[in-house]
Amino acid sequence: MPILGCETIRVRLDKIELRRPCEWGASWLGLYVWNLLELDTFWRGRLPSSRKGTSWLNMLKALVCYRLIDPGSEFRFHREWYVRSAMGELLGEDDSLAQKDKPYRCLDLLLEHRDELFGFLKGQWGKLLGAKYDVLLYDLTSAYFESDPPPTGSGGKKRFGYSRDKRSDCVQVLTPEGFPVAYEVYPGNTRDTATLEEFLDRIEKQYGKFRRTWLMDRGIPTEDMLEKMRSRGIDYLVGTPKGHLTRVEKPLLEQTWMQARESVSVKSLQQESKFYVSVKSHDRVAKDRFPSVPYGTNWKRELKPIFLSPFWLFVSTRRCEILRGNEPQG
Repeated sequence: MPILGCETIRVRLDKIELRRPCEWGASWLGLYVWNLLELDTFWRGRLPSSRKGTSWLNMLKALVCYRLIDPGSEFRFHREWYVRSAMGELLGEDDSLAQKDKPYRCLDLLLEHRDELFGFLKGQWGKLLGAKYDVLLYDLTSAYFESDPPPTGSGGKKRFGYSRDKRSDCVQVLTPEGFPVAYEVYPGNTRDTATLEEFLDRIEKQYGKFRRTWLMDRGIPTEDMLEKMRSRGIDYLVGTPKGHLTRVEKPLLEQTWMQARESVSVKSLQQESKFYVSVKSHDRVAKDRFPSVPYGTNWKRELKPIFLSPFWLFVSTRRCEILRGNEPQG
């Protein structure tokens, strides 16, 4: 071998080991998005460090990136994710930042700033992404406790009673782009129908009386609540109760189909203050039916009649109701 004119080091390739690899790129991108939204501006004055020196701001950054990159429980964040990521290096923190109690304590500090945060994010999403608030999706999701029953007289939110799974309901409001604009956690015995009016007032107070359309499942509003919404000039799109289907099915059958976009056709019908639109989507039928095709069968042959069969989904664009049905042959 030729003799090099510089200092050399011999490397035993067979002795090289990879130890503690870290996911760098995703962590860096998460912090980049954080900075793009200028969240330091909002949180720095609201999350001072603890007396023991814990940076709650860095703790929150790590939790936000965790939720964005690989969402899971706070315990998993402590045991697995943080040490496998590059968050410590990027934030200038050691492993003590992810001690098992700190994620929960940090989350407790956020709640009092919830409404202010949504107001701040509204401005940032509008400035950076052009987010609009003229259409809002109102929905409920569930969480449950695997624990002892709540003690008698407890003021917590754990309750047995009405709730789809005897669970506590979390109401959320989203824009068409998927940005959350509000949320609330209710006790488990809260009925879906009892949550809507409060949110109508909250959204108007926080985001102004803008002419927006609310999208909801038919189990959320009562007929009395819909009447209140109409009297307040609030537009909505909601599923029609099954008992009302026959009232508009025949008039809708008499309407002409119009092409909305490829594979989607619509009919429209107006009755007094309500506006109905019937939507026929072959692709949606195929999507809903696909899992039912038995394994090992010729799926192309099985799906062919699905793509050709008619399907009805009645919706509307303003003060509207949704229906389902099958178009009669002939």
